[in-house]
Amino acid sequence: MAARVVFQRRAAPLTAALLVGSIAFYPRVAHAEAADHHAKKPIYDDYEPTPSQPTPTKSTAQAVQSAILSSLPTSVTPSTENEPAIVRQRAPTHTDRLAAQIGTARLFLYRQACAAEDAVNNGMSRAFALEQSFTSTIASLAPPRESGERLMPGLVYVLVAGMAGSIVTRNRNILLRTSMPLALGVGCAWAVIPVTMTNVSNLLWQYEKKFPAVADAHVRTREGIEHAYHMAKVHTQIASEKVTETVRSARETVEGWVKKGK
Repeated sequence: MAARVVFQRRAAPLTAALLVGSIAFYPRVAHAEAADHHAKKPIYDDYEPTPSQPTPTKSTAQAVQSAILSSLPTSVTPSTENEPAIVRQRAPTHTDRLAAQIGTARLFLYRQACAAEDAVNNGMSRAFALEQSFTSTIASLAPPRESGERLMPGLVYVLVAGMAGSIVTRNRNILLRTSMPLALGVGCAWAVIPVTMTNVSNLLWQYEKKFPAVADAHVRTREGIEHAYHMAKVHTQIASEKVTETVRSARETVEGWVKKGK
């Protein structure tokens, strides 16, 4: 009887130890992560796009950032019997944001380089057009071959005429010393190389038409000179006729005296 009581006292701790060990070492599947049956929100911020929002208009830089962010890996939560599968995209990291900013900077530098290249090309085109216009204008001033006019001796004559006017008026006032060589040179040019001077005057007239006031003054000056020349020619003709008439009447008078003297 005493031995049974002692055995029961010693068997009670042993039985408790076997029971705890059987519960601890019971074979079962150990999961690395707990199953998400209730779709709990994780501790990290997930990037979940909202399809109901309207898609805004994006610039080039925003398009690059969206393209980089859209390439991020996504995680798919398996569906259960009562809930559908949930597709989640991880939040962009600092590396992804840096890549988006680098893409924006590269696009900005590319646009600036294209703008600089276009500016250089436009400047070169304007320079070539100006050079071609200048050479064609100078070539248009030369007289044609069929006119028989040569520039080299004619320009020498014009230069000599201008120098002669300067020498003649060297002791006069500044206005006369300036106008006389110019007038003699222009007059000699119109006399020696008329075709070239006609081309030059036509070119000057084309430029003067861009300024109406200058063109109007030129037209009025030219009309005044032509009118003065015409009036001088008329007065010269009248004076010549009057002198001829006077000489004729004097001759007739002398002839009458001679006849009466006989």
